Amino acid sequence: MKKIKKRIMAGETLAGCWLNLGSSVTAEIVGLSGYDWVLIDLEHGAGEQTDLLHQLQALEHTPAASLVRVESYQKERIHRVLDLGANGVMVPRIKSATEAKSAIAGIHYPPLGVRGVAKMVRATGFGKNFDAYKEGTLDNLLGVIQIETVEALDELDEIASLPGVDVLFIGPADLTMALGIDGDLSHPLFIDAVDKIIAAAKNAGKAVGILIFDPNDFAKYNEMGIQLIACGADATFVANGARALASQLNSAKIKKE
Repeated sequence: MKKIKKRIMAGETLAGCWLNLGSSVTAEIVGLSGYDWVLIDLEHGAGEQTDLLHQLQALEHTPAASLVRVESYQKERIHRVLDLGANGVMVPRIKSATEAKSAIAGIHYPPLGVRGVAKMVRATGFGKNFDAYKEGTLDNLLGVIQIETVEALDELDEIASLPGVDVLFIGPADLTMALGIDGDLSHPLFIDAVDKIIAAAKNAGKAVGILIFDPNDFAKYNEMGIQLIACGADATFVANGARALASQLNSAKIKKE
């Protein structure tokens, strides 16, 4: 198992990106490109649950750890992606400590949580390593709670203090929308929210993550103490590369008089 949680707890800064296309081929390409982690997006991405297994298999031999963003905090969704071998789960749209607690409970087996026992699954080597896997979920599986609602901002300390909540992950798009400042990352309301999230995480001994849209912002957020930083997505890489090359080729065409 890739040691993303232990690396974060050791204070490392880890660079990642999103996988939106549902493609095992692009997952493998990105996983071999130097990222510390990738996030397979089942909330907004084009991929389906049926694509997830192939993406996780493609990432297995790459250095990149695999996180999966599920659609909700329902334990059944969390069980399923972890049974397939994800290294951690990101849960969006959390509004309270109660919801965050439910999400984290889905990661771990009793007595730590409520995850159902299925031994013959990919995550356990199809039963070969079940005991070690079961005993190691708290040490090895990353629990990431997205902070992107006003309600979550009001319960930051309670959310951060929950055992198994390892990362408070800032969702800038939804959070600025919720704050009424759609997309304005320089607005005092957003800056204040980021400061509060970082403070709550620090007080609880937890890490902070964020999705950024400009790679030049990486150092700024890292200096603020944010460790799990994502920038870019497979869909963006393809779109930007295709558009740039098409534009270059089209500009080089010989125009007939």
